[in-house]
Amino acid sequence: MITPIRFEPYLRPMVWGGRRLGAVLHRPLPNPVPYGEAWEISDHASHRSVVSHGAWAGRTLQNLMHDERAALLGNAADEHITFPWLVKLLDANDWLSVQVHPNENDVRRLWPGEGSKTEAWFVLAAEPDSRIYAGLLPGVDERQLRAALDAGTVADCLHQFTPRPGDCLFLPAGTVHAVGGGVLFAEVQQTSDATFRLFDWNRRDATGQSRKLHVEESLACIDWARGPVQPVRAIGYPGGAGGASATDSVRQALVRCRFFELDYLRQTTPFTLGGAGRLQVAVVLHGTGRLDGSELRTGTTWLLPAALSAVACSPTESLGLLLATLP
Repeated sequence: MITPIRFEPYLRPMVWGGRRLGAVLHRPLPNPVPYGEAWEISDHASHRSVVSHGAWAGRTLQNLMHDERAALLGNAADEHITFPWLVKLLDANDWLSVQVHPNENDVRRLWPGEGSKTEAWFVLAAEPDSRIYAGLLPGVDERQLRAALDAGTVADCLHQFTPRPGDCLFLPAGTVHAVGGGVLFAEVQQTSDATFRLFDWNRRDATGQSRKLHVEESLACIDWARGPVQPVRAIGYPGGAGGASATDSVRQALVRCRFFELDYLRQTTPFTLGGAGRLQVAVVLHGTGRLDGSELRTGTTWLLPAALSAVACSPTESLGLLLATLP
């Protein structure tokens, strides 16, 4: 019987991380260090997710993609040998580097063996002084950006805004971006760990060492036509944009691209998930409830196989989900 699938999170300490993956998103942090990422669903070579419970408990996502690919992906099974998404929760307590990810053509020449990386972020929480940088300011070209790198003024070349809970930001490969200062967010991306650091805020570790930069690779894969990127704001998200009352049901399209579709769902009465005939992943953004008898709370992440029949989801209060669907 096909059921919703949960995996063991893979927790990654990061210099820019914090402790909210544990305090807010209920991930068990094994050491008293800053954690930046929880890989919730991954078929990347750096980590293969392991099913945490149920009939498939103990099996890796790689194994399921080998033996159960049609059940997972439905009609898209022949298009993917590797699971198509890497789903993360991130705590950007400090600043991530200014970075850029390669597209399909650039990754083949700059990072053979890796995949391209288009991604989207959904902000769960943000401090008043946090910032997101996304896209070049109008007119910025390679000459200007190189000059800014020499002067340490890269931020002056980038569009920036103060994020709010409920903001969703779509970042196609080639978009220069950075985030930090207390942003907690979920990320859906292509299965890839190809990241080129353009600038790291002159940061050094306890030994005085700076992290490696990839200036030439970054410049080589920037989409110079990618201007300012603005967020889509989820309607009525708690602490975010208005536009809906707390009792309204909401289904709002956030992102549509050839790699994934993202929607914001908010429900206060029972509804169903799955049964779409397509791969889906659901991340709980706020509220509590039950899915097929299992607990839902903020940060809970479920894979809904294409072969899954519709299952009951029962909010115990206003329940908000980020729903990713394979086109």
